[in-house]
Amino acid sequence: MPAPADLTHPDREAIELPAVLFALSDPDRLEMVRQLRDGPMDAANCTALDPTIPKSTKSHLMKVLREAGVIRNEPNGRHRTLTLRRDDLDTRFPGLLDAVLDAD
Repeated sequence: MPAPADLTHPDREAIELPAVLFALSDPDRLEMVRQLRDGPMDAANCTALDPTIPKSTKSHLMKVLREAGVIRNEPNGRHRTLTLRRDDLDTRFPGLLDAVLDAD
C-alpha cells in the first residue's frame, strides 16, 4: 500500500481513451489542464476554480484527472506539484490533447 503522500498513477499503457475524455469533459477540470499546458504548478496555486469552492471539490477534480492519466500529482516537500502527462497522452492518443485544449 502506498504511503499517504504517494498517489497512484496509471502506467502509460493503462491510460484509456474513455477515461481521458470523461476527465476532460468537465469545464473546471479542462481549465486545470489548460493551465498545466504551460508547465508544472503547485496544486495550491491552481486557479482554475472559484476560490470559494471547497478544497474537497478541487481535490476531487484533481483525483479524476490523475486517475484518468491526464496529470501527475506528486509530493514536493510540504506541497504537491501537478504536471500534465503530455508525453504519455501524445503517445497513446496522438493529437487528442491539442485538439481538446485548443477547442473553444
